[in-house]
Parts: sequence; C-alpha cells; structure tokens
Amino acid sequence: MRLAVFAMVGLSATHALADATDAGLIPLPPVVVPLPPAAAPSASSPTQRDPSAVTTIIETKSRTAEAKDATDLVAATPGAVVVDQGGAGQRKTLSLRGAAPNGVLVLLDGVPLNGPGNAVDLSRVPLAMLERVEVMRGAGSRYGPGAMGGVVNLVSKAPGGARVFADVSQGSFWTTMASAGGATSLLGGEGLALVHGLRSDGDFTYRWDDKPALAGNEWAPAVRRNNQALGGGGLARWRRELGGGSRLDVLGEGLYETRGLAGPVQNPTADASQATGRGTVSARLTSAFANGGELQVLGWGRLDSTVLRGSAFGGAAGYAQLESSFGAEAVYSQRALGRHRFTGLLGAGADLLREPSGRNPAWGRASAMVGDEVSFFDGRLVVDATARVDVAGRFVVLSPKASATVFLPKGFELRASGGQASRPPGFQELYVMQGTLLPNPDLAPERGLLADVSAAWRHEKATVQVTGFSGLYENLIAYEYYPPVLAKPYNFAAALAAGLEVEGAVAPAAWLEAQASYTFLSTQNLKDDPRYYLKALPYRPRHRVTGRLVAGPDFVKARAEVLFQSEQFINRTEGVSLPARAFVSLGIAATPWKNPRVTVAFDVKNVLDVQTQDLDGYPLPPRAAFLSVALAWEPVATTSRDQGAN
Repeated sequence: MRLAVFAMVGLSATHALADATDAGLIPLPPVVVPLPPAAAPSASSPTQRDPSAVTTIIETKSRTAEAKDATDLVAATPGAVVVDQGGAGQRKTLSLRGAAPNGVLVLLDGVPLNGPGNAVDLSRVPLAMLERVEVMRGAGSRYGPGAMGGVVNLVSKAPGGARVFADVSQGSFWTTMASAGGATSLLGGEGLALVHGLRSDGDFTYRWDDKPALAGNEWAPAVRRNNQALGGGGLARWRRELGGGSRLDVLGEGLYETRGLAGPVQNPTADASQATGRGTVSARLTSAFANGGELQVLGWGRLDSTVLRGSAFGGAAGYAQLESSFGAEAVYSQRALGRHRFTGLLGAGADLLREPSGRNPAWGRASAMVGDEVSFFDGRLVVDATARVDVAGRFVVLSPKASATVFLPKGFELRASGGQASRPPGFQELYVMQGTLLPNPDLAPERGLLADVSAAWRHEKATVQVTGFSGLYENLIAYEYYPPVLAKPYNFAAALAAGLEVEGAVAPAAWLEAQASYTFLSTQNLKDDPRYYLKALPYRPRHRVTGRLVAGPDFVKARAEVLFQSEQFINRTEGVSLPARAFVSLGIAATPWKNPRVTVAFDVKNVLDVQTQDLDGYPLPPRAAFLSVALAWEPVATTSRDQGAN
C-alpha cells in the first residue's frame, strides 16, 4: 500500500495479541491497517515506544523523484504547522498541536537531533535520506522533556540487500538537489552509505505591501536577495546480527551548509549569513530473550556548530557557538503475569555550549521511567500508564501519562489518554542567537496538561480517524516578532490550545489513492497582561486543510496536492497577521524501466502563484518548477526481512 498510513495505535496491536496469546486466550485479528515490510516500525519508533500516541506514518517509497525535504512530508500531517523562512535551503521548523517548534522532539532513528528547547531545522534533512517519517502527536511522556507537542522520528534508509541509488532535481531559482548511495555486505554485517547536496540562488521575485497604512495600495515588486543556500552531508549505517537474539546497529550522520539570511521584508539584511555543521554518531544494541523480554542499550553523541556573520553580528568575525550533547539510555520491556508488559528506562547525559561571551553553560541530564501495559477481555481493552522523571541541570520535571484503548469489531477503535508534559528552557532559548532569533535568559520552565480522545475505523483499503485534543500550558515558551526588531522567546503565563483533527486515506484500486486531513486549532492567552488576555497565540492558524491524490498505473502516475491555511497572527496583541493562503502543487512521474528502476518526474509547486509571507515577514517562493530523475538498481532481490529491520 503506497498511501501514508495513519496509524493511531492506542496500544500496538502486536503487543495486545502477544499478551493475549501468553494468557492462553484466542486473540482478536489485528485491526491496524497492514504496513508493507519496508514500513514495519522499529522498536525505537513512537508506535512501539509510546503505543498510546496518535501517530501518522509517512512512507517515502511512493515519493520517489519528488523534489522535497522532510518538511514537505510532515506539512500534511494533522495538527502540524510548518514555520518557513523563505524557500529552498532556508530554515524550516515544525509546530504540533499549538506547542512551539522548541517543544517538538526530532529523532533520527531514535537518536535526538535536538535537546529540550531547541527547534530542529527540518530543511537540513533531504527526502533521499529517509525511508519513512513517523509523526507522534501529543505528550511524549516516554521521551522526556523535549516532547511537549509530540515526536518526529526520521527513519533513515536501512542496510539490507545489495543496491545502488541516486537522484537529482533541478528547478526554479537555480535550485539543485542531488544524492547518491548504496548498500552491500560489510564486515560480517550489512552496510549503507549515501551523500547528498543542495544549492539554490533563492533570488525569486515577489510583491509586498510597502505602504500598509494606505487602503488599496498597489503592492510593490521586489527581488529576494541574499537568500542563497549551499550545503551537503552524508549518512552511514552498519548492522550486524550477533546471535542469541542480539543485533548491533551503528549510525553516523553529518552535514555542513551555508546560507544567506535575507531577513524579513520590512528589515532586509543584505550581508548576513550563517554557516552550520552537525555530526551525529550512535550505537544501539538490541537483545531479545526467550522469556519475552527485550533490552535496548543506546549510546549517542552530537555536535552542532553555528557561525553568524554580517553587520548585524559584528562584521566578518561574526558570532560563533558550538553545542555538544551526548547520552546513553537502557530500555527493558518484559511480558509478565499473563496480561502485563512492564517497561523500565534509565538514562544519563550532558549538554555543553561554547559561545563568545565566555558564559559557556553546561549541565548534566538524568532520566528514569516505569510503565505498564495491561490487556483485558482477550485483548479488547488495553490500559497503559507511565511515569517519567527528568533532571536537567537545576530543573526537575515529571511527565506522567495514562491511556485506554478499546478494539471493537469491524475495525473500529476508541482511545483516550491524558498526561503532563514539562520541559526546562534549553540553551538555544536561553543563550544562543539563531540567525534572526534572539535568546532570553529570563525564561522559566513550561508545563502542559494534555489530553486527547480518538475514534478510528480501519479497513484494508481505507482508514479514517477523528481526534479531539486539549492542552493547558503554564509558562508556555513561544517566539514572537515586533517589526523591525528580531524575534525573541517569551513565557506566556498560561495558555490554552484545543482542537480537532480529522484524517483519512483510501486506496480503492491499485491505480488510485487519496488522503486528506483537516485541523481546527483554537488558542488563547490566559492570565497575562490585559492587552493580550484571551487573544490567540502567535503562529497558530485556526484552520488547516491538506489533500493528496495520486492516480495512474505504476509506469506513469499523476498527483495533485493542496494545503490551505487560514489567517494567523504573529504577535500576542493580534496587531499583525499573515493572510490565509492555499498552495496547490501538481506533478507527474514516469517509470519506463524496472531494473534499474528509472523514474522521471516533473513538479510544479504553487501552481496558482500565491504570494505570501511566513514567520515574521519572510516571503515564500512564487510558482516553481522542478525536473527530477531517480535511479535504483538491485542486482540481488532484497528480502522483506532485510528491508523491514530498522
């Protein structure tokens, strides 16, 4: 099945069935839409580690030769809002269910790419590097203080089976994206390596209201200057079965890029630039035991560097900062007493920062979690509860969560969950200047009381899910912008975010598939200055609609995508807003050869040439066209087991 699988897993169906089997009971048949082998979730994915969460799984197999990055994939997820700073290669972050991008935890194969308070730039993750994306919405209590709004797990291409692959896209604004890689047997195991790169001039034309005080003012034309981007990186993975039910997975990933910082329309910066680098390494040992237990031990380290140059940052010398993080955790799960699955976690690590002021903060981290999943009535009812405590420097936060799931006949499911999510402000928010984002050392920790209720129906060819959610936040940390100064994070004394998510997918025939979603989000600022009381939070549009339609036989497919977003305010006074916008994109892909599999695609983004701005006045690109070619060659047939083991 090529459609994105909307997997609300109140409890993993496999867990419920295994528990019922252990108890000597006849289990119900699975009601989750079957995933193809390549999309089987890993043990560290949100669908397994936090099965009570509402999770959307997006496969990249059906997105071959599309000129996209990770941001474009998650943008269609219900409850998600992408904050864009102006086109290809420019910063893009993600908000989930009203939580700030700094409260969304992003993982690469289960390894954190950001600590609490750090928003991940998803434009730095190319589509070619990924096998699928798992977007978990709601309190990520099992992941700790970085997951206020949810978790995004980026699953990289897996080793397994000899193969080579490459793709290149060329399009508007002299934008080029390319990648190449391969997999083979290596050192008694399986290895994979790939490299990727991107360049863009980013000098598109746009129109803007240069005299907003004049009613009926004709918008003036302008050219987006200093919007170029250049970067590249790579990924290496190695996996080996060690015998006795154990497996070792090793990952290394890194990139380096430079980009111009053009600034908002009202306050452009002609000479500002940013150079960033990232390196991530990890090793995971997974052991399965005959008694039904499983132990995962993960160790990882990450290094991030940023150098800002230009008159806004002290001239050519610029502003440089280096952040390093490392950690380790052990997770053990055990079926016991017939109906129970117990889980325990212990973790430790540290974060360090080096920056020009010489403040150089550092703190240690520690975490512990216990959980229990209990099944009743032959697995028809599953109750899940966890409690986690995290220590980060002087901050101590608690994250409990409980849920219940009912599996009904005919593929219906009901689920409800509630919990508390907490996080301290991170180094980025407290001390680090991030391009045009200023720090605020006076920030206090934030806390949220979160709950959601879902109903779902799943069929072999269709799935529908409706979710209502609510979150009451204390000291919510969010960025806001007041022209012409830079954006800065503030604490909102109390805030409410509530809404509704509706999503569905259908594949009535092999040549036709469609999916759509609608999100309603209502936010209010509570217990604050009377000027802001009951006003909406910045960058939280009330309505979002997405849709994707793909039609045609395997050798030629046409697709259409739409994303509508209602008006959103950009500061807490509701004095400045971004207008509603609707982006429509069209594409066609032809696959004239099977092995090597060659796919040629042509995409037109923003077909209606809608010109608008995002964040604090950054113009988004007008209509753009891209021609892409992708090649995949597998000299030996790859088994489903090799593809699915991530």
